[in-house]
Amino acid sequence: MELEGKHALVCGSTQGIGLSTAQLMALRGATITLMARNEDKLKAALTSLDCSNNQNHDYLVADFSNPSDLEKTIIKFVAAGNTPHILVNNTGGPKGGPIIDANLEEFTSTFNQHLICNHILAQNLYKGMAEMGYGRIINVISTSVKQPLNGLGVSNTIRGAVANWSKTLANELGHLNITVNNVLPGATNTSRLTDIAKGKEIKTGQSVDTFFKSMAALSPMQRIAEPKEIAEAISFLASPRASYINGINVPVDGGRTKSL
Repeated sequence: MELEGKHALVCGSTQGIGLSTAQLMALRGATITLMARNEDKLKAALTSLDCSNNQNHDYLVADFSNPSDLEKTIIKFVAAGNTPHILVNNTGGPKGGPIIDANLEEFTSTFNQHLICNHILAQNLYKGMAEMGYGRIINVISTSVKQPLNGLGVSNTIRGAVANWSKTLANELGHLNITVNNVLPGATNTSRLTDIAKGKEIKTGQSVDTFFKSMAALSPMQRIAEPKEIAEAISFLASPRASYINGINVPVDGGRTKSL
């Protein structure tokens, strides 16, 4: 129960890595606020969270494609007296494709969805963390910040911006006992990876199954990750055990990334 007494806001938490993270943190004693755009899915996800530590979990409806609405939502949330100790910034990536073919709107919308929305949340929550003397901001991004991935041009670009924003924030907030770290998932068994596989199937004729096998072959472990394996790293960084880990990128990719 290492997260007992802690409150975590977990974004993109109706499926995949976000949902697994919320479920794991709840098992470890945290009170969870789910955040996503689909209220029906949020209600379903809420029922999957462990409550054995007498937690009162809740959710917020927010669409990261609309930063101004997100800002109104989080301001109202904080004004109501909510003070999360933990913020997990997590949202789906943009569509794949060569960077040379990307239009300007793809860069703008992805920048807003990832960096701007992350900033809105951090800016509105860090003061509460500082007052409590405990803060953890964890950004779920991608191994592309260490080694750009072929066919994900826009994602590579924006993820790099988020990583540098995060490092700067870590430098500025460390003295408040707030740590800021990035978790970099490798290929993970989520709907996001399935969507990429289906897109490749349409373009090249390569089957989804073949795509998944090819992704697994890139890892020394010869398999892709399950969402819970990424959630374990996030949950650790959110815990008191990670009190002196700050401003780093943590690849969780089975060793696929070739750089240290």
